[in-house]
Amino acid sequence: MATSNSYLPSAPSSLLPISIHKFQITQLRPKPNVSSIKQHINLSETQQLQGHFIKTSSSWSFRVPFAALESHSSNEAIYSFLITSYIKNNSPADAAKIYAYMRRTDTEVDNFIIPSVLKACCLIPSVLLGQELHGFVVKNGFHGDVFVCNALIMMYSEVGSLESARLLFDKIENKDAVSWSTMIRSYDRSGLFDEALDLLRGMFIMGVRPSETAMLSITHVLAELAELKLGKAMHGYVIRNVKFGKSEIPLSTGLIDMYVKCGNLGYAKRLFDGLSEASIISWTAMIAGYIHCNNLNEGVRFFVKMLEEGMFPNEITILSLVKECGIAVALELGKWLHAFTLRTGFTMSLVLATAFIHMYGKCGDARSARSLFNSYKSKDLMMWSAMISAYAQNNCTDEAFDVFVHMTGCGIRPNEMTMVTLLKVCAKAGSLEMGKWIHSYIDKQGIKEDMILRTALVDMYAKCGDIDIAHRLFDAAMDRDVSMWNAMISGFAVHGHGEAALKLFEEMQSQGVLPNDITFIGALHACSHSGLLQEGKRLFDRMVHEFGLVPKVEHYGCMVDVLGRAGMLDEAQELIKNMPMRPSMAVFGSLLSACRLHKNLKVGEWAAEQFLSLEPHKSGYNVLMSNIYASESRWGDVAYIRKGMKDEGIVKVAGVSSIEVNGSLHEFIMGDRDHPDAEKIYEMIDEMTEKRKDVVMETHLGHSI
Repeated sequence: MATSNSYLPSAPSSLLPISIHKFQITQLRPKPNVSSIKQHINLSETQQLQGHFIKTSSSWSFRVPFAALESHSSNEAIYSFLITSYIKNNSPADAAKIYAYMRRTDTEVDNFIIPSVLKACCLIPSVLLGQELHGFVVKNGFHGDVFVCNALIMMYSEVGSLESARLLFDKIENKDAVSWSTMIRSYDRSGLFDEALDLLRGMFIMGVRPSETAMLSITHVLAELAELKLGKAMHGYVIRNVKFGKSEIPLSTGLIDMYVKCGNLGYAKRLFDGLSEASIISWTAMIAGYIHCNNLNEGVRFFVKMLEEGMFPNEITILSLVKECGIAVALELGKWLHAFTLRTGFTMSLVLATAFIHMYGKCGDARSARSLFNSYKSKDLMMWSAMISAYAQNNCTDEAFDVFVHMTGCGIRPNEMTMVTLLKVCAKAGSLEMGKWIHSYIDKQGIKEDMILRTALVDMYAKCGDIDIAHRLFDAAMDRDVSMWNAMISGFAVHGHGEAALKLFEEMQSQGVLPNDITFIGALHACSHSGLLQEGKRLFDRMVHEFGLVPKVEHYGCMVDVLGRAGMLDEAQELIKNMPMRPSMAVFGSLLSACRLHKNLKVGEWAAEQFLSLEPHKSGYNVLMSNIYASESRWGDVAYIRKGMKDEGIVKVAGVSSIEVNGSLHEFIMGDRDHPDAEKIYEMIDEMTEKRKDVVMETHLGHSI
């Protein structure tokens, strides 16, 4: 170990000595007429001085000559202080350099320095440095220190290695409240709410009392899962165990958000009214709650009331409300908020403008999204991606790719999420050639294929008709999460490979991946498309009794389709009557389609009656019922439905199909004459029709002879 009293003499030039006003380690030469600190100061005085500069963000050009520190100040203390200072001043790379220098000079690294360096790993971020530190911890016997282990869990979570974080968490024998809270918070931030909830249960079973930080994470998890019953229990726990003071507002706001997302505005309002002092965050949660529950008028009223009470919204407030407008498809309110920000001189940052573009896209107004997008000369990757996403959500395939080409032409390099959006566009349009081009682009540009991107590739190939490539990509994936399994199962289902889908369903469980509600939708679709009646029934039963999942309306719709395709129309009707929730239009539509297939007029009339009570102006199912009557030669009923449609102004939606030729997608609409080659197309259709008639006639003559 180094023992010299000259503290940084042999350090590289980048480490001599520190410039306080920039907090950058640089080599400085004394200059005349420059203020300097006295040459003999101890470590405590240095800490006080540097702490003052950090807190005040001083721009003075003072230099601290560390080589002149009194000899009784230890290297370890100085380096520890430097590491902490750099982290506080958002210079994690410099903190890492200090740590590296300590290792090179055999300076002792203790259990107080390690967590600070791990924090630097999070801020850089650097998984390699974090892994090196983990190895150092194990080698030097610090792996039993819960303080160090908690810092390692946080590091792995922050650099995107949740599996490593969980493995480490499971190995800690003496877990404290921070261990549990850190892991729960990590799952919460990663959107793994079910896993967070499981940890919460384990935490209470072990008798560990959650910290207030953990309680905030827990309320957010319960909000995202819409777990009202558990949320109420958590509320009771907070009341009994938290002494409200400074923590009142964030915890209460978290509970307000939880009640809102569970659909209980009454509880949320009572909590809000009971606050001793409502913050802007509390107001935001309450207004966003009204929008979330589609109570738009009350949301606007609350917003105005907030302004009247002298509380002006900040960027986070507007961001939250705009996001909720997108989810609720509240276009008019979204436009009103946009106008409010412009009218009040609100600074429209790139982040906020991007949020508005997302909102317009989700609300079906791609034109307004593009207008806002065009108003910004300087755009970052997130704004470009938002515009691509807005076009994608509105089936504007060509426009989405035009924006992508323009973006790359401006020197903006796309990330994984941009490519995921484009792959979804291809999947929706069925554009295999374009999807292959994107796949090639990803490989050539060296874009990292994370789990989400690989899943999007599998999904695109499956939906665009190349199930073989989808399966090869799936097999080649080293790690597969439940989403990737779901994509492959659904792909097999769409292609009519029911048995392959069910085999994959069993395989995922054997590999320790639990199916979720989306998995069962894909597996049930596989049963319906392949005529696997008994397998579908068993699957639906296993979902409830073996996996403890509550069927949603989509699962009932799949089961109705399974029964309907198999001709079990009475059983399908009975299932609908006994559903614990209100059936959707899709459920009745599945039954009505099955009635047409099997010519069951009685059940068909019942399904049509139920459907029309929900959506009387929907043309598709009026036409479907008309076709059922026509198949039974009940022309009077056909005329009655057609007349009713005409009287109500219901227009039959024209059929649409598309075909990809040489990488271009061509769309055909029934009766359309706007295509530039319309005359040639219709001539070809007529020619094909005549040839088909000739083939049919020849076949009949052949059989007759």
